[in-house]
Amino acid sequence: MKKTRKKFRFWKVLRNILLVIVAAFVIWIIFSSIMTSYEQKKYSSLGDLVEVDGNNMHVYTKGKGDNTIILLSGLGTAAPSLDFDPLINELSKNNKVAVVETFGYGWSAITKKERTVENIVEEIRMALKKANIQGPYILMPHSISGIYSMYFADKYPEEVKAIIGIDPTLPQVLNYFDETAPAMPKYLSYLATTGIARMAVTIDAEGILPIADDGTYSEENLKMTKAISAWKGYNKNVVAEANEIKNNIDKTVNMKFPSNMPVLFFTTKEDKGTGDSKNKVTFYKTQLTDSPASKIITLDGHHYLHWTRYKEISKEVNELTESFATD
Repeated sequence: MKKTRKKFRFWKVLRNILLVIVAAFVIWIIFSSIMTSYEQKKYSSLGDLVEVDGNNMHVYTKGKGDNTIILLSGLGTAAPSLDFDPLINELSKNNKVAVVETFGYGWSAITKKERTVENIVEEIRMALKKANIQGPYILMPHSISGIYSMYFADKYPEEVKAIIGIDPTLPQVLNYFDETAPAMPKYLSYLATTGIARMAVTIDAEGILPIADDGTYSEENLKMTKAISAWKGYNKNVVAEANEIKNNIDKTVNMKFPSNMPVLFFTTKEDKGTGDSKNKVTFYKTQLTDSPASKIITLDGHHYLHWTRYKEISKEVNELTESFATD
């Protein structure tokens, strides 16, 4: 009889603990939802919201010039307009610069459309048109956006003046290094809606902020970055995009940049070779075009080279654009 009572008390205590945990989680979800609503009103979009396929896409522009540079972000960069800020400030001294935040990023909405390379590129083109940003463009992709830029340049070469990649992922990379495409578990798409993304930001804010010297990013920029990371962290569009990488690579693996198109690649100096003399530099050499302006520049830094090397990048970009005037 005593054993039965002890067992009953044990399960009663366990039940109460579970109820407290569930109640705390529900309270956190409500709190997160309230904070998201508050922050979205507090931090309005930096640029223009244009309608694309019935949803808003955010396009931020700065500067003037004969050349229009389109910055495209890497996978999971929560707030591209904020992430590119130091580079935007440098480039916009001599060029018109635009950041197109695709669906699921920054101040852009979340879409129900599949994250195929075709859809993403057409959405970018439509957003630029709606924002009245005329081409031909200099596409400047970071990381995964290299795939979209390859498709863009192959399908619409008349709309692209040059490609400037910041450690870009290009369709032939998996074959070159004999690797498989990454993927994300679908349950990650619930991190933002359940408030878990906000919890992660609260616990480890430094983990989602740019690695840069103090003062590179303003305090207001960093506050907005943390807020948007809580709203958008690994939402369903980002997870779907990650899981579409293999299909998007398969569709573009036989594409090439037009032979006369200037191609400039920035990449990191560290050698992540496979032991058979293959590394990022040797890979990018296979992607260069016949244009005399095409080249590869290695810089010390993180995969997000624009966090710290924005001045060097801007200098090289300006030299490239200046060469257009003498052609």
